[in-house]
Amino acid sequence: MSAPGYDLDVLRAMFPGWSFFCSDTGVFYATRRGVRLRNTEIDAGLHQTVSADDVGTFVALLQDQQIRR
Repeated sequence: MSAPGYDLDVLRAMFPGWSFFCSDTGVFYATRRGVRLRNTEIDAGLHQTVSADDVGTFVALLQDQQIRR
């Protein structure tokens, strides 16, 4: 699956712990695969699912999640 102007397979390779998709309206979503966050992790700023309207913001969110982990 690819979004207009961006190949989601690139994101899958960059962030292998996440499952990706792009909605029909162009919103990018990623959900953690095989991980259920604890309340302390959520309190520390981790998210089970992230979304963004553009690729740049989306990648920045995923990178932030990597740093927080």
